[in-house]
Amino acid sequence: MQYDVKSAKITQSGWMLPNSSAYRTRLKQITYVPNGSQSGGIKFFDTQTVPITATYSRSGNTVTVTSTAHGLSTGNKIGIAFNTSSGNAATDGNYIITKTGADTFTLTDSNSGTVSGSPPNCYYVNSYPTNDPSAPPQEWVSSFDTYSGQTSSQQVWIPGEGVLCRNGLYIIMTNTVSCSIFYG
Repeated sequence: MQYDVKSAKITQSGWMLPNSSAYRTRLKQITYVPNGSQSGGIKFFDTQTVPITATYSRSGNTVTVTSTAHGLSTGNKIGIAFNTSSGNAATDGNYIITKTGADTFTLTDSNSGTVSGSPPNCYYVNSYPTNDPSAPPQEWVSSFDTYSGQTSSQQVWIPGEGVLCRNGLYIIMTNTVSCSIFYG
């Protein structure tokens, strides 16, 4: 039995666990409360840096991300989470990108469809911002959606040993009242 389980709670986007590679831990349980009046969600990143906000569109399997002066190169790996637009969204995950311009890059989504119109936001982290492949990669961990009218607390139990977070844990909350985690 594990005795060193701890908890943390936030009521806005921010750090749930310190942003340091010295702070390696396992995420065990998540509890979050939707605001009830609008759809939203929470997005988890194992990172030492605050995720970058960008916009995106999807046509077929190709997702085009627009991020001013992104500094990425073809072959870089990113962790990315997408907001929904008109009921559709690209698939959150960790992807290898193709640089298509100083302000744009693409990735190949495992699903296909169209996401367009007013560009929805996405959030991403560069897996290896220092170009040191021996460093623990910064990644997208998980996302959970909430729906308009949903007001009850939602619990997510993570099986086994939990999700390993090697860099810290940053959470982006949209139309969510609070988020609590148990880790250790």
